[in-house]
Amino acid sequence: MKNNETRISEFILLGFTDVRKLQLLLFAILFFSYSLTIMGNAVIIILTNIDHRLHTPMYFFLWNFSILEIGFTTVVSPQTLSHLLMGNKNISYVGCITQSFLYFYLGTTEFFLLAVMSYDRYLAICNPLRYPSIMSKSLCTSFVLCCWIASFLLIIGPCLLLLQLPMCDSNILDHFFCDNIPLMNLLCGDTGLLELVGFVTASFSLLGTLTISVASYINIIKTILRIPSAAGRKKAFSTCASHFIVVSITYGSCIFLYVSPAQESKVELAKIVAILNMIVSPLLNPFIYSLRNKQVQEALKDLILRQFAAIAKSSGKI
Repeated sequence: MKNNETRISEFILLGFTDVRKLQLLLFAILFFSYSLTIMGNAVIIILTNIDHRLHTPMYFFLWNFSILEIGFTTVVSPQTLSHLLMGNKNISYVGCITQSFLYFYLGTTEFFLLAVMSYDRYLAICNPLRYPSIMSKSLCTSFVLCCWIASFLLIIGPCLLLLQLPMCDSNILDHFFCDNIPLMNLLCGDTGLLELVGFVTASFSLLGTLTISVASYINIIKTILRIPSAAGRKKAFSTCASHFIVVSITYGSCIFLYVSPAQESKVELAKIVAILNMIVSPLLNPFIYSLRNKQVQEALKDLILRQFAAIAKSSGKI
């Protein structure tokens, strides 16, 4: 039982290091990664909206996924970059709770959408004749809405439980953002129910959606193995392997952080894994899921050519 309950108005995030040169180096790396993440996902959003060739269920889901990725990394990255650059480590209580809620809400929505995307690929590859009739526009929209609603219903419970418990006299969080484990370490009273609900929620959202994704990819692989052409099998396996890399990074990092038993010795490692989850995975997603795709490459090429043509035309009028 922790004592000395108090009302905290702000938290201090310890971050990665107090060495100024290392802070600036980390700022440069994270700023570059964050910029690429925003640009890569923004390109996917633009292309899937303006190019009629990409108005298919797969790219509809990718468009929504890119929006989620931008939101997910923006919840934490700007604040982390500001702290690294300015040296200020403070964050308000309201800002911290809001950041924590949005981080888990958007992250959980991503898991549900990844499961939907894997199911979409399963139908497209394993049931190509029925696919157009099954994956209608209304069903795709319903899937996306269900992802947002289901994740909200899962996350709001633990968040409300956390708000019910008072904080102790410490306001120092040993992390670079308001993760749930450092926050729970500052709570007074019995946190058993909160820990149980958090564990069940994380297990259901992570392992449940992972089961759907794995089952879909197993059936996809079985179908690919029946392709008579060696070139066709190689191309299909290449696509599945790249998708599986993203799924492995996303799920692996989150299972390590939120499902595996908490240990004090893994605090620093948890920060590195969190970077992998928040920066590396959103950075890789647009390139692995979309920008390597021939249709997307052609759409991007056409967009660039149209822009150059428009610039040349406007220059000629001057």
